[in-house]
Amino acid sequence: MRPVQPRPPILFIHGAWVTARCWDPFVGYFSAHGYSCLAPNWPHRDAPPARLRESPPPELAGLGVTEIVDHYARAIGVLPEPPILIGHSYGGLFVQVLLDRGLGRAGVAISPAPPRGVLALYPTSIRANFGVLRRWGGWHKIIPPSFGEFSYGFLNNVAPAERRAIYDAQAVPETGRIFYQAAFALLDGDKATYVNFANSTRAPLLMTAGTNDHNVAPAMVRVNYAKYRASPAQTDYQEFHGRSHWVIAESGWEEVASAVATWLDALP
Repeated sequence: MRPVQPRPPILFIHGAWVTARCWDPFVGYFSAHGYSCLAPNWPHRDAPPARLRESPPPELAGLGVTEIVDHYARAIGVLPEPPILIGHSYGGLFVQVLLDRGLGRAGVAISPAPPRGVLALYPTSIRANFGVLRRWGGWHKIIPPSFGEFSYGFLNNVAPAERRAIYDAQAVPETGRIFYQAAFALLDGDKATYVNFANSTRAPLLMTAGTNDHNVAPAMVRVNYAKYRASPAQTDYQEFHGRSHWVIAESGWEEVASAVATWLDALP
């Protein structure tokens, strides 16, 4: 009998407005399937969400995409072997940037924020992020989480009576800079969100979208996926009917975790 090969580690990368706690369901699932799981926070985000809301670290102001991606690149660099990268929302954008750098053995971008060249001009996406982009000087500010905007952007599939508990357990203040970098990348020449879609040496990538996602419209993810057509590197796409942006933790998240695990098992 051929010996069972140990599974590679998985590095989970969370998105904006939350901490790595959002990955608890996925970490439990993939740990039970034999993976070694790591879910480090973005910089300046290790305190409990309630404490972060009460007293946001001043270092959050001006924190940008490059600094966060470099933070994860360092975490990857100290691992004994290249990990699988799984990111949600802005974490899905960071997975694409890290794979483009040659880091990671495979990547999964779940409802990813748009790289440079993918426009977020969709009604629900504009509404979900308008509260940040309309703030004067928001580029340099720490933005407190609004319950209404968090509910609309993340929790539209969750019963209204349950939304406050999720907000209290998960929502944290955010650096405004990352939203401006993503929204205006083509206008100001900022290349922090740049990805070489034609990169032929990139590791395999799976992109997913939810059809009921207010924050990252599924059409946006399909445009992002289509950008990779020029590359011979493996790129796959899967859409989940009825799923919102809180796809990694809302009821039925197991369907998404199972699909990701199946895709990983099929890789060479």
